[in-house]
Amino acid sequence: MVEQTLDAHMVTQAAVIAHLIELALRSECDAEEINKKLRDIASKTALSEIWISDEEGRVEYSSVPDVEFSFCDDCDADSQAGRFLKLLSGNIESIVQPFMPRTLDGRSFKYVAVRGIDKARIVQVGIAETDD
Repeated sequence: MVEQTLDAHMVTQAAVIAHLIELALRSECDAEEINKKLRDIASKTALSEIWISDEEGRVEYSSVPDVEFSFCDDCDADSQAGRFLKLLSGNIESIVQPFMPRTLDGRSFKYVAVRGIDKARIVQVGIAETDD
C-alpha cells in the first residue's frame, strides 16, 4: 500500500515537471536556467534527481550537474535505463521501477518517468533509498 502511494506521488511529480518543461521551453528559457530550477526543486523536495531527455533519449536537462547521460547508453530493453525508452514511442504514459541498485554507481534508487508534453521525451524523477 505504501509503495503504491509512493508510485502515484512520483508519477504526479514527473507529470508536473513535464508540464513545467513544456512551459519553460515555450517561454524560451535556456538550458542553464532550466537546469538551475531543476536543481532547486531537487534540493528542496524529496526528489533526489530529475532527468529530462530529447526524442532520442539523450538527457537535455537535469538536476545533476556535470553528468552527461543518455537513456540509450545501454539500449538493452531490460537494462535499468533502457526500460524508459518505451516512453519515446508514445504508447506508454508512465513507467515505474522499484528501488534497485543503479548501473551508474550501485546506489539504490527508485525511478519513475512519464512521456513529454511538448514532444517525445522522457521526464524522469528519482529518489535515493535512505539508510534510516
